[in-house]
Amino acid sequence: MKFTGMVRVSWSCLALLAVLHCATAWAIAQDGEAYRIQPGDVLAISVWREEDLQTEAMVRPDGRISIPLAGDVLARGKSVEELRVEIADRLAGFIPDLVVTVSTKQLLGHKIYVIGKVARPGEFVLNSRVDVMQALSMAGGMTRFAGLENIKILRRVDGVEHVIPFNYALVEKGRGLEQNILLEVGDVVVVP
Repeated sequence: MKFTGMVRVSWSCLALLAVLHCATAWAIAQDGEAYRIQPGDVLAISVWREEDLQTEAMVRPDGRISIPLAGDVLARGKSVEELRVEIADRLAGFIPDLVVTVSTKQLLGHKIYVIGKVARPGEFVLNSRVDVMQALSMAGGMTRFAGLENIKILRRVDGVEHVIPFNYALVEKGRGLEQNILLEVGDVVVVP
C-alpha cells in the first residue's frame, strides 16, 4: 500500500514535469528563442514540498542570485529552463524527489535606452522585442531639430562597442527597411 502511494507521487511529479516542459517548449516556439535572464529581473523560485526554499530573487548586477542550500548561482544569460536545471542539480544531494520551479516575475532587466532629441528620452523596460521605429515611437518621436539621417544604435558585444547607423528619413519613405533592426538588451538609440 505504501509503495503504491510512492508510485502515485512519482507519476504526479512526472506529469507536472511534462506539463512544465511542454509550456516551456511552447513559449520558445512562439518567439523562436527562449528569453535570457538579465540583471534586474525578478525570479520566483520554489521547491515542491519545501516551504523554506520558496523565494523571490532579484538578479544582481553581477548576474547572480542566492538560493538557500544552492548558494550563488549565475542566472544572467540563461533561459528559465537552464536555470531551473542548474538549481535542481545543486539541490539534488539535499532533497529527494526534487521538483524545482523557476518563473520570471518581473522582466526589469530587459531594457533599451533612447537619448537625444526625442520627446521622452530615457530607459524603457520591454516585455517584447521591439525594432528601432517602435523604440522611437515609445520615446514620443523626434523633436523638430533631430538629425533624422544620422541616428545611431550603440550595441556592446563582448565588451566592444559597435555603432549601427539608422536613417529615419529613408525608412519613413519606405526605403532602407533593413535598417529597422530588432533591438537587443542594453542597446542605446542616439538621436542627434
